[in-house]
Amino acid sequence: MHTDTERCVRAVQSKDARFDGWFYTAVLTTGIYCRPSCPAVPPKPDHMVFHPSAAACQQAGFRACKRCRPDTSPGSPEWNVRADLVARAMRLVADGVVDREGVTGLAVRLGYSTRQIERQLLAELGAGPLALARAQRAQTARLLVETTGLPMADVAFAAGFSSLRTFNDTVREVFALSPSELRARAPRHGTTATPGVITLRLPFRAPLHPDNLFGHLAATAVPGVEEWRDGVYRRTLRLPYGHGIVALAPRPGHIACRLALSDPRDLTVAISRCRRLLDLDADPVAVDGQLRADPALAPLVDKAPGRRVPRTVDEAEFAVRAVLGQQVSTAAARTHAARLVTAHGTPVDDPEGGLTHLFPTPEHLAALDPEALAMPRTRRTTLTTLVRRLADGDLRIGADSDWPKTRTALLALPGFGPWTADVIAMRALGDPDAFLPTDLGVRRAAQALGLPSTPSALTTRAAAWRPWRAYAVQYLWATDSHPINVLPA
Repeated sequence: MHTDTERCVRAVQSKDARFDGWFYTAVLTTGIYCRPSCPAVPPKPDHMVFHPSAAACQQAGFRACKRCRPDTSPGSPEWNVRADLVARAMRLVADGVVDREGVTGLAVRLGYSTRQIERQLLAELGAGPLALARAQRAQTARLLVETTGLPMADVAFAAGFSSLRTFNDTVREVFALSPSELRARAPRHGTTATPGVITLRLPFRAPLHPDNLFGHLAATAVPGVEEWRDGVYRRTLRLPYGHGIVALAPRPGHIACRLALSDPRDLTVAISRCRRLLDLDADPVAVDGQLRADPALAPLVDKAPGRRVPRTVDEAEFAVRAVLGQQVSTAAARTHAARLVTAHGTPVDDPEGGLTHLFPTPEHLAALDPEALAMPRTRRTTLTTLVRRLADGDLRIGADSDWPKTRTALLALPGFGPWTADVIAMRALGDPDAFLPTDLGVRRAAQALGLPSTPSALTTRAAAWRPWRAYAVQYLWATDSHPINVLPA
């Protein structure tokens, strides 16, 4: 969008928050860059240039605006809609791969040369993987400076900087303030005295309807790993450097997030996975606009606009849980998952009580005795084959997955039908166009709305909803009184 100057100027002059994260406005006369909704007086059009990323602005020598804080904008929805090389690379950068494994590690995961990745990212985003990772480190450092009492040296290394000097220079360059000045400007209530606990706000594009989002997570919560307590969804996180516990709650204009991390270096990854879990980088205006064009869906969209797709913080975990949920009730699936967690999960301490384990990894589950699983033999075979393939690396389900190829690989496994493959594509891979025409809830809703209820006819009818069929599923599910559609008290 940043190449459409006239459209960008209109968005800036109207302070349209819907475009935050789509592009960034760099002001030539002041040397700062802003989000489109910046409350400051809009500059003259001749003084504005537009960039596709904060990293591109920083690389061009612009500093972040102190009023609108463009570095904290919601991420571009492009990376959740697409499955090409650039989108997959951006998801991996957000997951901290460049900081942990370097550009070479990023290239290995994507199956391309480092030169090809650099070229495509520069062409589309105006910045390469190192610049994108640097911008992310700067934002992580700002969060740690403003929301914790960690010494600056600890903040520097936790944010991924190699030295305190690099940390100081980067913060000054990006924010035009020293780390100490950033901390002094932060609201006093933004700090916490609890070691290892970080409190922050997760922004999103309005509207957001939380009922099905948090209702789904609460209704399917695995005891010991997840819980809903006092209006807050809590769960354990398995992270690259350790583990964490996150508490998420819907609030007007943001999601309240509280993270307890065993290692602060995991902050960037934890935030990225929480945003992905709640689908916070979606563009609800585009989604609802497309679905509202169908007279059958329009009343559902108008009644509760802004539904998101509940996703996951661990793609392999969700794949295992999808198999456990085949042809059984939600309660039965939770029971099966809880047994696996108790027997094979990694114990963790929860100061608040309620959470006891990390969900077991495929490597742990690959060693289990199939006869110990209280389920039909065919489903045992399905589960053991899945975890073995995941543990061996023959099957990869993650932020870097190619959606069509992964779906094909899943369908080749014994016991995997279209429903299982598509629910994994929708909630684990993040494919916004994944569709579940064989799902009982979807078929019931379709019939009640006067839509075709057979899978083939419904798939044909749903072609008009593309590329947002996963969101259409959320609206169809919402016609039922199932607990997944209700925000718990």
